Amino acid sequence: MATKKSKKARARRNLVVFGERNVLLLMAGLIVILIGYLLLGRGSITAAPILLVLGYCVMVPLSIILWTKQSKDKEPRSGE
Repeated sequence: MATKKSKKARARRNLVVFGERNVLLLMAGLIVILIGYLLLGRGSITAAPILLVLGYCVMVPLSIILWTKQSKDKEPRSGE
């Protein structure tokens, strides 16, 4: 029995839960990337790379890394 509890505890620690803030940041990052590609298609050599780097290297990773209080404190329910 002790091994089942420890496996469940490890599974809870490894669970990634996206909160509302994470989803909004991810969507904003994808919109910035889309605008960057649209500007790149029109020939922009300054704004497009800046937006693409901002989207790929800042906003998308932040949406994955940042934890909301809700996702830290929320315990997953087990079949209730």
